[in-house]
Amino acid sequence: MAKVAKKISDRFVKSVAKFQKVLRIAKDRDVNESDTVSILMDVFSEVFGYDKYLEITREFAIRNTYCDLALKIDDKVQYLIEVKAIGIQLKDAHMKQALDYGANHGIEWVILTNGIEWKVYKIRFEKPIDFDLVCSFDFLELKARTVKDQELLFIVAKEGLAKKIRKEYHKKTQTINRFIIGGLILNNAILNSIRKELRKLADGVSIDISEIENIIRNDVLKREVVEGDDAKIAQSRISRFYKKTNKKKKTEEAKKAGTSTPVKKMA
Repeated sequence: MAKVAKKISDRFVKSVAKFQKVLRIAKDRDVNESDTVSILMDVFSEVFGYDKYLEITREFAIRNTYCDLALKIDDKVQYLIEVKAIGIQLKDAHMKQALDYGANHGIEWVILTNGIEWKVYKIRFEKPIDFDLVCSFDFLELKARTVKDQELLFIVAKEGLAKKIRKEYHKKTQTINRFIIGGLILNNAILNSIRKELRKLADGVSIDISEIENIIRNDVLKREVVEGDDAKIAQSRISRFYKKTNKKKKTEEAKKAGTSTPVKKMA
């Protein structure tokens, strides 16, 4: 990810500490949703750099329904914000509501928050429409001087939009995760490599690739990594990647074979 500029870093350090105190007090008082929204308008302004009057919109209407807040740059909505009262624990049903808002208006990015707990989602406009959790964090646990937490804040920050940080982070999280890594380990290319190394260790003993796969599936990897919807999506993505790679390789080999074949001269 792009390095956070010092000016932005200093803003994070100063403003995060301020709002951690504000949010702790609000939590102790168990403020309602309306008051939580009011606090968040200041958070988006002072922490994340949005203009409070021009770029943060309350009660954004979408087909006769309302989302609590929207972040707009040059009249384009960059984030829909679904807010719950600070004392309410975020649930999947809350995201379903925000998902409907985004899907109805073609807006990809949604934030679900109660002020303390934050979840950033990217909507996938497929059939059926679905979403990916891009990142999540507890605002009270943030250490704003650390690179890791500054990267999380930068995903939401106005300055991060110009650098396409959220897309980069989303791509990273969709690639570097336990399901993709588990799927890669179970791919034939990796299984064959393991088989070769095992044969070296076993001094040429015959080893069937299915034996290795069964051991990895049942004894090495957790069941949740190789089973379920997330695992299937990862395996499908890996299969498509290797198909594309193999097709490209065959095409290149065919081209090489064609150019290397000597052309017979006419008599």
